[in-house]
Amino acid sequence: MAKNRKYRSAALRFGPALKAVLLCLLLGGSGLGYVWQKNQIYELGRQRTTREMSLVRLLDHNKKLAEQLGKMRTPLSLGQCLKNLNLGPPLPSQIWRLPEPPRDSPRAFDERQLVAGYRQGRPE
Repeated sequence: MAKNRKYRSAALRFGPALKAVLLCLLLGGSGLGYVWQKNQIYELGRQRTTREMSLVRLLDHNKKLAEQLGKMRTPLSLGQCLKNLNLGPPLPSQIWRLPEPPRDSPRAFDERQLVAGYRQGRPE
């Protein structure tokens, strides 16, 4: 006599349902991963575009500053700055002239200075 359906094992009853659930999870996970990946690609493209625009702005600003610096370094511009600061050549009383020591006379060596330097912990 054929066995009744209610006597079948639990694995045989829930097997097809388990396969359907796993297949749905696989398809749903794949779809979710695809959408996430497309979103990441879009976000990275948007970030790249904004950073490229920022780079163009910074390069343009850098070029303008370089031109401004070049204009400020011209002798005419520097002369205008000196006029505004009321600067001029120094007066002869403001110049100190220091004599240069002769090259052929060696410096006098004193052994006492050397010994005194070592006693204090530092060579001179």
